[in-house]
Amino acid sequence: MTLRRTKIVATLGPASSTAECIGALIDAGMNVARLNFSHGTANEHRERARLVREMAQAKGKHVALMGDLQGPKIRIARFSEGGVTLERGDNFRLSTSHPLDEGNQDVVGIDYPALVGDCRAGDELLLDDGRIVLRVDSVGRDEVRCTVTAGGYLSNHKGINRRGGGLSAAALTDKDRMDISLAAELEMEYVAVSFPRDAADMHLARKLLEDNASQAWLIAKIERAEAVADEAALDGLIEASDGVMVARGDLGVEIGDAELVGIQKLIISRARRQNKLVITATQMMESMINSPLPTRAEVSDVANAALDNTDAVMLSGESAAGKYPIEAVQAMARVCVGAEKHPTSTRSGHRLHQTFERFDETVALAAMYAANHLPGVAAVITLTESGYTPLIMSRIRSHLPIFALSPNTPTLGKVALFRGVQAIHFNPTDMPSTDVNQQAVNRLLELGYVMDGDWVILTKGDVYNSRGGTNSMKLLKVGERLV
Repeated sequence: MTLRRTKIVATLGPASSTAECIGALIDAGMNVARLNFSHGTANEHRERARLVREMAQAKGKHVALMGDLQGPKIRIARFSEGGVTLERGDNFRLSTSHPLDEGNQDVVGIDYPALVGDCRAGDELLLDDGRIVLRVDSVGRDEVRCTVTAGGYLSNHKGINRRGGGLSAAALTDKDRMDISLAAELEMEYVAVSFPRDAADMHLARKLLEDNASQAWLIAKIERAEAVADEAALDGLIEASDGVMVARGDLGVEIGDAELVGIQKLIISRARRQNKLVITATQMMESMINSPLPTRAEVSDVANAALDNTDAVMLSGESAAGKYPIEAVQAMARVCVGAEKHPTSTRSGHRLHQTFERFDETVALAAMYAANHLPGVAAVITLTESGYTPLIMSRIRSHLPIFALSPNTPTLGKVALFRGVQAIHFNPTDMPSTDVNQQAVNRLLELGYVMDGDWVILTKGDVYNSRGGTNSMKLLKVGERLV
């Protein structure tokens, strides 16, 4: 049985909020349901979360919930006529004092007063994801005076970035703090933080989660130029997080499209080196908002992320507001499986010449190297309480599936995002210790993942309800009496 290793994050929205559609998305391959707090009400998010839990349970699947914080998206205000067309060479002003709903051909209000202090003559401001480019000519007491260098139609509430980054907006807004409470209420497995500048932003988000008694893991969205200014800045942000998202929209605007592909590969590599999760996102199958099939370029984009060993690829508007949400997930799953057939997906030099810090880490890495180098091994089984052992295992490139068996439902939800890891409910405390190995292998046999004669590698701890307790590895043959 071929199991897809690269996981799929699908955003829920108006096009994908019914029980029938969510069930179909799970069938198509959705591993994580993303709730975008930039859109929708708290009650809408509550209902979507309820339906995901309900449909996943009905289908015997583990689907994680991710709450994505809006963050300090800096935007222009509104135009009195809904929008204006700017031509190259036009003068245009961004004003903190102009009425917020009376923008015109010459000026528009902004909802971020600090922009005036952040800008200097010669800066480039990029509006609407870089479609409109303004050169800053001068800065007044309450306005930024610009010349249009790349024009087009500009409508209400479009975002503002500065080339090279440097806007000083705090990463966590008052709305984000309320949404963190909502994520805790909904027992989400993951919370994504938008526009973090450094590790301090992630530490604050973690404290807010802890204050709300949430065990959610934190994903840092890498979308500011400052975050990738050098490897030390990037490594610090990764270290403070449980995972990262390559958020290519705003990041591409701030650093430029030409730099984006190389930075994407760097982020994936650095995150995996620190044993952290990584999601690749933004416009991966954008054409499928209106088309039932992806373009060849989109196929290549998704496949290359899978070949780089990203944990997950993500759909945004394609599944939230597009005409073909289910087809988009199906296409993404199909492309990932195809990419994973390439030989580079099975070769790993991860930490080959390094010492290890923990005994459970040592067992996890030893198990994967044994599995990759011993012919006849069909699967790796790990009995886990926290999910740490399968996380470490999933950093190793391998063609073999990893099965994380746990009685802990939140852990199984988190594991749903790990590359190459399948989550299975299994409670070893319900049986004599001498039966655990046999019952674990039997569980995979019942599900059709292994067959008589296969070899499997199993890791576990002497105490099953202890975090960090994995201390043993066994090579077992399916069909034989196991102890």
